[in-house]
Amino acid sequence: MSNDNTQAVAAKAMDVVNAGLAKRYRAERRFRAYGMISVGLGMLFLSILLIDIVGKGHTAFMQTQLTFDVFFDPEVIDPQGTGDVEEMRRANYAALLRTSLEEVFPEASGRRERRALNQLVSNGAPYQLQRMVLADPSIVGQTRSVEVPASDDADMLMKGYIERDVPEAERRLSDQQLAWMDTLIERGQVAKRFNTAFFTNGDSRDPELAGIWGAAKGSFYMLLVTLGLSFPIGVAAAVYLEEFAPQNRLTDLIEININNLAAVPSIVFGLLGLAVFLNFFGLPRSAPLVGGLVLTLMTLPTIIISSRASLKAVPPSIRDAALGVGASKMQAVFHHVLPLAMPGILTGTIIGMAQALGESAPLLMIGMIAFIVDVPQGFFDPSTVLPVQIYLWADSPERAFLERTSAGIMVLLGFLILMNLFAIMLRRKFERRW
Repeated sequence: MSNDNTQAVAAKAMDVVNAGLAKRYRAERRFRAYGMISVGLGMLFLSILLIDIVGKGHTAFMQTQLTFDVFFDPEVIDPQGTGDVEEMRRANYAALLRTSLEEVFPEASGRRERRALNQLVSNGAPYQLQRMVLADPSIVGQTRSVEVPASDDADMLMKGYIERDVPEAERRLSDQQLAWMDTLIERGQVAKRFNTAFFTNGDSRDPELAGIWGAAKGSFYMLLVTLGLSFPIGVAAAVYLEEFAPQNRLTDLIEININNLAAVPSIVFGLLGLAVFLNFFGLPRSAPLVGGLVLTLMTLPTIIISSRASLKAVPPSIRDAALGVGASKMQAVFHHVLPLAMPGILTGTIIGMAQALGESAPLLMIGMIAFIVDVPQGFFDPSTVLPVQIYLWADSPERAFLERTSAGIMVLLGFLILMNLFAIMLRRKFERRW
């Protein structure tokens, strides 16, 4: 009888265990399903975002060009016939373009019609003719076939962003301008070319002339300053705190403050840079040097924390073995521990640099939001950076700036992806598993 009771109790216990196991298995499957749904939703939203950005920005990499036969009139360019460079530089090249347009469309006789006709050509076209003459003065007196950029409205028409079937008052091109563009298309004088100006020009009020080169160079100079300061300071601080600093209240306070600084909003660092670097030290506003100093303060906590984690990951046996063969504490750290931790340190540094590249809020506080046409040539020249340039374009009303905003985001994302891929490659190449 006792055996029967024991078996009954055991069977009942097994039923309870099996019921619990089934419940746990169901909970595990639900959790796995929730995770897969979350990942799927994240990938879906990311795909929608990327498709929207690419869909709006890919057209910015092409630019509409208009071809005209331009007579480089000596009476306009060099009326004295002296060949003086300054006189040729100051010549009225816009008049040469107007003459070429009027020869193509002689019916545009009124002042208003001529103005509407000239609006099909970019404001930067006369400067292109100027550069041609200054590069080769022998073309003065000759007729050359010249490709010049179309205006932003003509470019948007060719890219399909201006609808023809809406009333004339609701679009930026008149019926007459549409007819002129159709005539140029029929004559083969309109073509789409790769938009090299987007990668070689600085900012401009005219969308068809605006480029990212000035912002890219500003970001490059700023990241050089940030890397040159944050990497050695951050690694030295991490080595000291992890390997040499005594455990007391002061080091505990320093560690708490470093962890807190990593969570401080970035705009606070911009306010600090405005108060210290600009107002107190009097450094030049909008300069990459100041931007690099501000971003150094922002990225230091990230580099210090990642460097300390990399140093902790080195097994204690490495230190003990170095000390056991007679190495000093300094030699053990710098000859053995630090080289083994360097892949993780470099990975954290690159991630910190990628974070700095994408920051805009602290840079707005130190004046890097200014409209700057010239491409910076050094660390002290006024400049802007890619995130701020994107912000400025997004605030512009022209439709052509919208596509350049999306194209700028694509370029910025490309740089960020490359930096993160480089960090992953470093980790996989040099990481050692213990």
